[in-house]
Amino acid sequence: MGTMGRTYREVIGLTGPLLPVVSFLGRLPTATIQFGSVLLVARTSGSLTAAGLTGGALALGQVACGPLVGRLADRHGQRTVVLVFSLANALAITALVAGALGGLPTPLLAVLGATAGATVPLIGPLARARLIALARRADAPDATVATALSFESTLDEISFVLGPALVGLAAVLAHPAYALGGAAVSVAVCGSGFALHPTATRRATTAATSPTVAALPRIPRSVHALRAALALQGAMFGACQAGITALTERLGQPGQAGLVYAAMGVMSAVAGLSMAAVPARIPLATRWRTATAAAFALSLPLLWTDGLVALYAVVTVLGVAYAPHLITVFGLTERAVPPTRLAEAMAFATSALVGGQALAIAGTGPLAESYGPAAAFGAASLAAALACAIALTARPTSYARDTGSTLHARVPTGSP
Repeated sequence: MGTMGRTYREVIGLTGPLLPVVSFLGRLPTATIQFGSVLLVARTSGSLTAAGLTGGALALGQVACGPLVGRLADRHGQRTVVLVFSLANALAITALVAGALGGLPTPLLAVLGATAGATVPLIGPLARARLIALARRADAPDATVATALSFESTLDEISFVLGPALVGLAAVLAHPAYALGGAAVSVAVCGSGFALHPTATRRATTAATSPTVAALPRIPRSVHALRAALALQGAMFGACQAGITALTERLGQPGQAGLVYAAMGVMSAVAGLSMAAVPARIPLATRWRTATAAAFALSLPLLWTDGLVALYAVVTVLGVAYAPHLITVFGLTERAVPPTRLAEAMAFATSALVGGQALAIAGTGPLAESYGPAAAFGAASLAAALACAIALTARPTSYARDTGSTLHARVPTGSP
C-alpha cells in the first residue's frame, strides 16, 4: 500500500493538486446531462418517447463529434479547443433547459439534445491524454504511467456514479432543470479552468504540428479491435442497466435501480485504484484477456438473479471487472497510437464506449420489457463473451516497436 500511495503521489506531482479537482468537476456535467436530459424532458413534456429521443440524440451527438474534438486538440492544443467547447456546451445545455421548460416540440428538443452532445468538451479523455503525455515527457517510470490511467479511469467512474445521483436528487427535491443548470455552470467554469491550467501550454507531442490532416501519422489497424472491445463493454453496461431497471420495477422498488448502479460504480472505482498494485511484469495483453474473461464469468449469475439482495451482490461483484478492462484497453491504445494523435485516440475510445452503451440501452430496454430482465442480462453476457473473444484473438501492437521510436517502448503489450 505504501508503494501504491507513493506512485499516486508521483502522478499528482505531474500536474499539481488543482488539475485533478478541476478536471473532475469539469467532466461531471457529461455524466449529468445524459440522464438529466431524459428526466427533464419526461417531466416537462410528459412523454417518455420525447425524453428517449432527446437523450438518444444527445448520445449520438457526443459519439459523432467526440473524435473531432480529440483531433482538434491534437492539432491545435487543448487550451483553445477545450475553452471553446466548454463555453459552447454550457450554452447548449442552457438552451436545452430553456427549450424543455418552454414546451418546444420533440424534434426541436432532439436538435438541442444533439447540440449539447456534440459540444461536450471531452475533459475526461483529454485529461487522460494530457496526464499520460506529461508522464512520458518527464520520463516517468512505467508504474507511474499505469497509475495515471488508473487514476483517470477512477475519476470517470466516480463522475458517472455521482452525476446521475445528483440528477435524481434534484428531481426528487425540486426539478431536473436545477441539475442541468448546475451542469452548465460547472462545465463553463471548470472546463475553462481545465483549459487555462498551465499544463495545457505544454505540448503533448514532440512532433511538429501540421495544418493538414494528411500529414498526421496513420493510426494502426490493431486499434480497431480495442475500440470494438470498448463498444462491447459499453453494450454490456447498457444491457445491465436495462435489466437492473426492469428487475427493480418488477420487484416494486424502481427507486433502487440508481443505488444498484452506484454499488457497481463504487466497486469498479475501488478496483481501478487497486490496478496500481498489479506488478508491471504482467503484460497488458494478459490483463486484457483476464479482465474480459472475468467480466463474462461474473455476468452469468445475472441470468438467474430474481431478488434485490442477490442483484446487489452480483452487480457489485461484477463491478470488479469493469474499471480494470477500461484501464487496460486505454493503456493498450496509448501504446498503439502515434503520440501526435493520442487525444483523438482517447476521444474515439470514449465515443465507442458511449455509443455501445446507448445502442444497448435502446435495444435491450424493449427486450427486457417484453421478455423480462433475464433477456437484457443475457444480452449483457453475450456482449461480454464477444469482448472476451476479441481479447483472446487480437494481437495488440506497439507504435514504438513498429516505427522504431523509443517513446512508448518501455512496457511490452504482451502480444505473442
